[in-house]
Amino acid sequence: MKHTEKGIFGENLACDYLQKQDFEIVKRNFRYKRGEIDIICKKNDTLIFVEVKYRTSDAFGMPENSVNATKKKIFLRTANEYIFQEDWQNDIRFDIIAILHKSNQEPEIMHFEDAFY
Repeated sequence: MKHTEKGIFGENLACDYLQKQDFEIVKRNFRYKRGEIDIICKKNDTLIFVEVKYRTSDAFGMPENSVNATKKKIFLRTANEYIFQEDWQNDIRFDIIAILHKSNQEPEIMHFEDAFY
């Protein structure tokens, strides 16, 4: 599987997971300048911006640990643009969904709510 195919596969797994948890998917792959938000969803009156990290190995650490300060800064700037465009006035949250999918195993999905605080 190519890198982009893995990303799409991981995002699809994350969307399935979120929908089973009663989240409503609002938008996927929202782009602004250099940034991209993988999934924007809603639950109750909260808009949730989700960064998906999909890995087939933990050799370089757990997937959630790859969200560094620079990535967070770009992610927040992109989220702020979406909030501005949509004139969103309610609560927001920033989550990470980390998926570790080792060969011949079921994917392990970990959901980190309020991951940036």
